[in-house]
Amino acid sequence: MGKIKVLVLGTRGFPGVPGGVEKHCEELYPRLARMGCAVTVAARSSYIRNPQRVLEQKGVRFLYLWSPKQKHLEALVHTFSGLIRGRLCSPDIVHFHGIGPSLLVPLARLMGLKVVVTHHGPDYRRKKWNGFARFFLKTGEWSALKFADAVIVVAGWIAGDLAEKYGRIKKIHVIPNGIEPVRLVSPGETLKKYGLEPGKYFFTAGRFVPEKGLVDLITAYRKIKNNGLKLVIAGGADHRDGHSRRIEKMGRETTGVVLTGKMSGNPLSELYSNAGLFVLPSYYEGLSLALLEAMSYGIPVLASDIRANREVALPEIRFFPAGDVEMLSRKMTELLARGITDAEKSSGRDAITRNYNWDKIAGDTLLVYKKAMW
Repeated sequence: MGKIKVLVLGTRGFPGVPGGVEKHCEELYPRLARMGCAVTVAARSSYIRNPQRVLEQKGVRFLYLWSPKQKHLEALVHTFSGLIRGRLCSPDIVHFHGIGPSLLVPLARLMGLKVVVTHHGPDYRRKKWNGFARFFLKTGEWSALKFADAVIVVAGWIAGDLAEKYGRIKKIHVIPNGIEPVRLVSPGETLKKYGLEPGKYFFTAGRFVPEKGLVDLITAYRKIKNNGLKLVIAGGADHRDGHSRRIEKMGRETTGVVLTGKMSGNPLSELYSNAGLFVLPSYYEGLSLALLEAMSYGIPVLASDIRANREVALPEIRFFPAGDVEMLSRKMTELLARGITDAEKSSGRDAITRNYNWDKIAGDTLLVYKKAMW
């Protein structure tokens, strides 16, 4: 068998584009290219502007296409144009990411293409979507399960949900997100810039969307009496709206809250490396890369008790009931003071290495491609 030609749809693109799907693709496709795949990624031109655009990087080719920067239309319009333009590459596999773009799986099949879908989570549960959008997301999920040649899910709990809704389907494969080995960064310019002391700040990273629970987090922080502790939030909004503006306003008005904006690379690593406690107050996740990253840095964590977070190997004390602001506030104080033992740190890192290895994930994905082509 020659090189497997893969067309990737449903991602904003990479490198340097924030988002869980984008990070997933940035790690996965260079590895698949090294394994002998010819990968073309349809990227959204509005997220990667010149001169950051490259036609090829690490064996991955990029096709930059316009899409409206409007949350209800962006993914679908871009996926459609990517499918039409990318068809000229004569792909062996079209790999859709997300259930929204998967509305177009039937079109890809009508075009005679083999299709693999990665289901990153039931996005219709996100609070930002209205009833109309939720209907189309659910239809996209049905379309993926009905028409795709193979469906990858990033967590076991998603596979369980799909089995309940659609029955046991052999085409479903559980392949999680992965984590690259991290490098600890000593306190330096980033901490100095924001006036932070190692071990004396709470930290989280994510987009300013309702399901991330950032309003709860700032509210819980306001209840903490120790004025020497700061709350650092790295992230921002893809599409500014009333909710993201509310988070920005709460941050500005709350002494001790630091909003860094979107961060990556060494500055982000420095914030992870020196945090006293990483907090993930989400109402919804598929599988949180931010939580896995925090564990790989060996810092203490506190996460909401949703199913996606409970799938990660953490002691019970590291969870709180999602939405319980009073408990969140108490646990933040308690767990920052508690820190983390060497045994727990080692156990967490071992679990990350064993279960979320990108090289294994790429190999498992390649096997799915080959089965889909048979």
